[in-house]
Amino acid sequence: MMAGFGHATRKHPRSRGRTWSRSGPDRATLGVVGAVCAIAGFFVLGIILGPMAIVCGWLALGRSWAGARPAPALVALILGAIDTVLALLRISGATTMDSMF
Repeated sequence: MMAGFGHATRKHPRSRGRTWSRSGPDRATLGVVGAVCAIAGFFVLGIILGPMAIVCGWLALGRSWAGARPAPALVALILGAIDTVLALLRISGATTMDSMF
């Protein structure tokens, strides 16, 4: 008899850790994308890629500091912040030596 076939998932349709929508990118992908944006931001478009890296890193961390911290997410968050500050300094002209003399 196959009366119980396929009904085992009614009790536990998903594990507790996977209750979110699977249509968007997962945390590991966001961490890697953020790290790539942060590294590329040092060379081109730092004012855009820096904040993008911060957002991707924050979302990859799960919007909290609690729990395990994946390395790419933390790298994206820190390098994105450094990248944004350096880009703002470049825009303001504070890093040029010509303006001082």
